[in-house]
Amino acid sequence: MQDSVYKVSANKKRPSASGLESIGPLVSSVEETPDPISTVIKGEIPSWITGSFLRNGPGRFEFGESKFNHWFDGMALMHRFHIKDGQVTYSSCFLRSDSYVQNSEKNRIMVSEFGTLATPDPCKNIFARFFSRFQIPKATDNAGVSFVKYKGDFYVSTETNFMRRIDPVSLETKEKVDWSEYIAINAATAHPHYDRNGATYNLGNSHGRNGFFYHILRVPPGDGKNDVADLSGAEILCSIPASDPRKPSYYHSFVMSENYIVFIEQPIKLDLLKFMLYRVAGKSFHKVMSWNPELETIFHVADRHTGQERQNHIIITTKYYSSAMFTLHQINAYEDNGYLIMDMCCGDDGNVIGDFTIENLQASGEELDKFFNSLCTNLPRRYVLPLDVKENEPNDHNLINLPYTTATAVKTVTGVCDHEDLYNDDLLQYGGLEFPQINYTYYNARPYRYFYACGFGHVFADSLLKMDLEGKKLKVWRHAGLFPSEPVFVPAPDAKDEDDGVVMSVVITPREKKSSFLLVLDAKTFTELGRAEVPVDIPCGTHGLFNEMS
Repeated sequence: MQDSVYKVSANKKRPSASGLESIGPLVSSVEETPDPISTVIKGEIPSWITGSFLRNGPGRFEFGESKFNHWFDGMALMHRFHIKDGQVTYSSCFLRSDSYVQNSEKNRIMVSEFGTLATPDPCKNIFARFFSRFQIPKATDNAGVSFVKYKGDFYVSTETNFMRRIDPVSLETKEKVDWSEYIAINAATAHPHYDRNGATYNLGNSHGRNGFFYHILRVPPGDGKNDVADLSGAEILCSIPASDPRKPSYYHSFVMSENYIVFIEQPIKLDLLKFMLYRVAGKSFHKVMSWNPELETIFHVADRHTGQERQNHIIITTKYYSSAMFTLHQINAYEDNGYLIMDMCCGDDGNVIGDFTIENLQASGEELDKFFNSLCTNLPRRYVLPLDVKENEPNDHNLINLPYTTATAVKTVTGVCDHEDLYNDDLLQYGGLEFPQINYTYYNARPYRYFYACGFGHVFADSLLKMDLEGKKLKVWRHAGLFPSEPVFVPAPDAKDEDDGVVMSVVITPREKKSSFLLVLDAKTFTELGRAEVPVDIPCGTHGLFNEMS
């Protein structure tokens, strides 16, 4: 089969907005609450829920007179909602990363972050300050993106080679873990996948004289006997060379089905030469990223068990392409009758990542409206890849033969494929969606019907959505002035249906201080069961998970 090209039309846009409410307070520094405090319960929190809802995200945006430029740069603040017998307590702690400690000791920004370049120490002499600009800064360990698990232990993670092990009960910061001490990679994502045997999979990279490579990683299950960070046994299953070794692609997550892992090489590019010189030029990391819509998106498919890429081990002879699109978060992927079905949230403008500066987020009036209307609309798509294509397959023939999807793959001289939109137009009034979640425990990498996400009628999420893929029907939770976090599904102990359980989200508001709450929705009806009101300010966060063990 010749190289296949996905030819996709541009995403539809949500309606333009005007008069948006200011969200500045949601990106303001807060104090930590290390000792658990009680919450006020309104409605009813189901008594069968026992565990902790853990959340991560930025919580401090300045040290002394120096301020961070980008939302991603804020110091990681970990949150814990502990739920038992219908009651909820809340606590939070700043991650005691090296970055946080050094910044605190000097009361200034000492460590460079994604969008903020640390300036030379004014206490150094003029020659030391000059030459410090020619040193590539060490990667930050400000792990403020998500909570992840390896061998049963909890870590907080970002997109560098550093993680921190965390006590999921006290939120105490434990060992700093460097991926490169276990395996030859420079960084790994904050969105691993887990199989049903307890192994964890991730995506990393490395670069050197042989070029730039993306690596699919596997960390084996643990025995739960060690009280120390342990990534021993980590291995590289597959190495994929970058299509342009000088300008590799940015990635935030990856696709995993029962038997395959898919790396999406998208046209958000990192200029390695600029990266090496960015300190001399006085540019932060996000300034070396660029959106290249003239390039195609490449889907690299690897066997999850053998590590072999389809067709020819490391070098693929058959590739799957789409026209330029970007994706941050996958919804689900599964195999059916020789096809790989991949559902993900997609956008048509990868510049969005660098746009979430503190200046933009704290804008108001027409400036805030202008910023929001400039953002692309992320919408759910389905791509279907034919896994077994015969060499003698005729041209101009749709290779997809599944009754429930309109996605196509047509073999021609150039190869043409197309995706299916996983939504009806009513989704546009909620601004599209992002931060998708499913019933991961029982339906990840399997055929599924429902997913949950945030609607984006504002710069930050202003609604919660439940999508029923049978008919692409929506259920919505939305209230003016309330901004919910990524929804997390928790299955009921006696669940019979896919959506038997609850959806949890942390809801914040810029309208009134100390008015945050944990929201619990019935996942089936998508109506509120109860909320736990927290008398503290909680800033807008990123990702979280539910821990049944604590």
